[in-house]
Amino acid sequence: MATKLIVGLGNPGPKYLWTRHNAGFIVLDRFAHLNGIPVTMKNFSGLYGEGNWQGNRLLLLKPQTFMNLSGRSVAEALRFHKLTPADLIIIHDDLDIPFGQIKLKDGGGHGGHNGLRSLHQELGTNHYPRLRVGIGRPVHGDMADYVLNNFAKDEMNALPRLVDGIVDGLEMFIREGLPKTMSLYNNRDLLA
Repeated sequence: MATKLIVGLGNPGPKYLWTRHNAGFIVLDRFAHLNGIPVTMKNFSGLYGEGNWQGNRLLLLKPQTFMNLSGRSVAEALRFHKLTPADLIIIHDDLDIPFGQIKLKDGGGHGGHNGLRSLHQELGTNHYPRLRVGIGRPVHGDMADYVLNNFAKDEMNALPRLVDGIVDGLEMFIREGLPKTMSLYNNRDLLA
């Protein structure tokens, strides 16, 4: 039985619940709900849950450290469970991908994302699997304001269908691995 630590990145508290920067939390919460794995235990500086899913042992984590310290929580959980960065799946928002799309990859830079920057520092590597959730870029205005604002009304209306599509991709990623999932999901419009 393979063990995976699946981490949704976001910021804790009701103020941030539906912000673009919380895409990782939103996807992880939906996956947890659909698969009956409550993420309610307080552990590893975060909210945590464990469950078995299709022959895999899944550890689900939502760091409660705020985005720029997410790496501490993830490193703590990896050490405790004696896992490596290859056993991770990090779910996070990405400005460079249009809303309605995801991209999966293993490794890469942080692209200015403070959660990924923290992970790189704490793990000592940038090689770990990622599920990048597209939030698009603002036409004008400050990036920090954009990611910390709620999804727009039309995006909120599309979110339930989109998140279920992303969860399907996450489930395939766990079940069948990165290459196959990348070939089917990268650059695909999940709202088409």
